[in-house]
Amino acid sequence: MVKRTTARRNVHLFTAKYVELSEGYMGQLLEWPEVVTEGKTLEECREMLEDALDEMIEAYREQKKDMPCVPVPL
Repeated sequence: MVKRTTARRNVHLFTAKYVELSEGYMGQLLEWPEVVTEGKTLEECREMLEDALDEMIEAYREQKKDMPCVPVPL
């Protein structure tokens, strides 16, 4: 059985960049630039970034692609 890894447990391993826009916020993972989203509030953007990470992890698994390596803190 394959255990699905969720972004809520792994998003802390990535560095998120948030940019304030006129209509809200844009969030992007620096180590995985393809994971990008927008939200009306900063909190909504953070939640959507976690969801975007979940979707990207699932897409990479389905395509059997290697995911970006992230150093794990000791």
